[in-house]
Amino acid sequence: QVELVESGGGLVQTGGSLRLSCVVSGSIVGVKNMGWYRQAPGTQRELVALITSGGKNYGDSVKGRFTISRDNAKNTIYLQMNNLKPEDTAKYYCEAVSETKNYWGQGIQVTVSS
Repeated sequence: QVELVESGGGLVQTGGSLRLSCVVSGSIVGVKNMGWYRQAPGTQRELVALITSGGKNYGDSVKGRFTISRDNAKNTIYLQMNNLKPEDTAKYYCEAVSETKNYWGQGIQVTVSS
């Protein structure tokens, strides 16, 4: 059984930093992409950062501030978030995409105070 578990969220002041982690347990055959999405109340889930075999992609609002990385040996992806802003407040979700299925974590809350 595949499980994605996020950690590292919490409350931070404007301008602060957090690092999110997503550990993948179980075996996913043929992982194509892994990434981070976020959803604030009353909004649609949006792409934050994506890592593929071809490189990394970021949402426009986080470019230059967030960095996605992957440690295959630890089955973990990370999201380093710097210079956080109140508009970054949301629940952040980890996703893994295989040939046949998308897997999601339960999400973790990030709150940035002004």
